[in-house]
Amino acid sequence: MPKTAGIILIGNEILSGKIADANAAYLCRELRELGVEVRRITVIPDEVDLIAREVAEFSRAFDVVFTSGGVGPTHDDVTMEGVAQALGTRVVRHPHLVELLQRYYGDRINDASLRMAEVPDGAELLSGGSLRFPTVFARNVYVLPGVPEIFRQKFDTLRERFRDEPYHLRQVFVVIGESAIAEHLNTVLAAFPELLLGSYPEFSNPEYRVKVTLESKDLGYVEAALAALLDRLPADAVVKVIQGR
Repeated sequence: MPKTAGIILIGNEILSGKIADANAAYLCRELRELGVEVRRITVIPDEVDLIAREVAEFSRAFDVVFTSGGVGPTHDDVTMEGVAQALGTRVVRHPHLVELLQRYYGDRINDASLRMAEVPDGAELLSGGSLRFPTVFARNVYVLPGVPEIFRQKFDTLRERFRDEPYHLRQVFVVIGESAIAEHLNTVLAAFPELLLGSYPEFSNPEYRVKVTLESKDLGYVEAALAALLDRLPADAVVKVIQGR
């Protein structure tokens, strides 16, 4: 099962600020819940060579790679070409996708719409649910669209492929500042070096000043770390402790 993931967001519209990406945040949350650690997110323009370099690097570095964007019929939809180049192959028209497009467009089909049938040679098509068009998968790279609604629909049909041991999360909310708890956090982390420990100040919430998160795939480990932290914190500093998100 995949343990690490990388996300590549492709599109000049993201870099120019015309579109605000929603896919990376969604995917990070979903993968975390499934037990997969997202190690890197990058945003790049619609340039074949750059897409190829990033996909090749991510494919080597992580168990699974997701691309978002650049898979439509227009001139700037060059993700498939970039992925093919990254994997050392060429783009071909997949006969099943051609058939689906012919059914969908009928007499309106043209060369532009047929570009959506182009995939890296040897790629698999993954279908499921009520999807009209399958997801393209090549080596360890999943090519997903940039439109958030369709992105989520496609990922939902794939999500069980990525399920691994889940992360166990505990959240501690305190009314004292980070400077007052920093030493306690460092001590706990020294005792539990494999713990994923986060500290997040809050400046507008009247209930607490810092949220501390403790995560591990080992339930006993995170519970022991939580007990150690609570033992060190002043009793009146803790507002609440929450299990999960």
